[in-house]
Amino acid sequence: MNVDIRSLGYVRVESTDLDQWRHFAGKVLGLAEGRGPSADNLYYRIDELSARLVVVPSDRDLLSCMGWELADHRALSDAVDHLKHHGVSVESGTSEELAERRVEGMVRFTDPWDNVFELYHGATYESRPVVTPYAQTFVTGEQGMGHIVVPVTDDVEALRFYTDVLGFRLRDSMRMPGEFVGKEAGSTVWLRFLGCNPRHHSLAFLPMPNPSKCVHIMFEVEKLDDVGRALERVRKHKVPLSATLGRHMNDQMVSFYVRSPGGFDVEYGCEGLQVDDARWVARESTAVSYWGHSFGGS
Repeated sequence: MNVDIRSLGYVRVESTDLDQWRHFAGKVLGLAEGRGPSADNLYYRIDELSARLVVVPSDRDLLSCMGWELADHRALSDAVDHLKHHGVSVESGTSEELAERRVEGMVRFTDPWDNVFELYHGATYESRPVVTPYAQTFVTGEQGMGHIVVPVTDDVEALRFYTDVLGFRLRDSMRMPGEFVGKEAGSTVWLRFLGCNPRHHSLAFLPMPNPSKCVHIMFEVEKLDDVGRALERVRKHKVPLSATLGRHMNDQMVSFYVRSPGGFDVEYGCEGLQVDDARWVARESTAVSYWGHSFGGS
């Protein structure tokens, strides 16, 4: 028994201003607004799945949870047994929650840092082809919707929990000065990148608290021109740019970062690295990027 996570399937966001999200997701990111069970929520498609991003009205702005896809009901049952064996408290989704997420089965748990994970199977997909507002194609399939970076407070325990308990595989690491995250001078903390499919990483963690419960999420498109056009839309709509265009060392993504209405960043890029676990060797990158990615947006 283990947790055989196949991909990042969806993210759910709480928002105090759905109009801001509607403008940001549609006019800036170019996600396709879909339909869903609740008239109060916003549902966004980037491929055949019924919804990859769901925005829910709330009195706070933050990442509510992230959904991770498993193959089927047996995989979900094995995952529950494995989590309970490791002392993780697991809650089954209610019939209302399953209907709202449009999945056949789902369970929920929190990691030691209060990040909410949902494991699910049997998501619905649509007969209507997705038509994005700016005709870009997103890279999904077996790689899932993209990747997510979550905040933790203990990078050593986080690596153990995400690999030993949840089954993610270490793909890359980056050493950071401890004082960068409020620890004593001369200490070291680690930013780790973890995979579960050919995408270089689907999950990463940063040992720094974050009130939005998310550091960033990433959407990948097929063409560099679509990244450039999105960057022009960021400037046109005067959305805060968090990092300029650049190419990362670890996953080789050409991307920029923009601040979402949720208080966390969205990375928007192309040309992400795909890896073969049978051949991959985890490494330590010595810089964030080969070029660009000036954080602060200038």
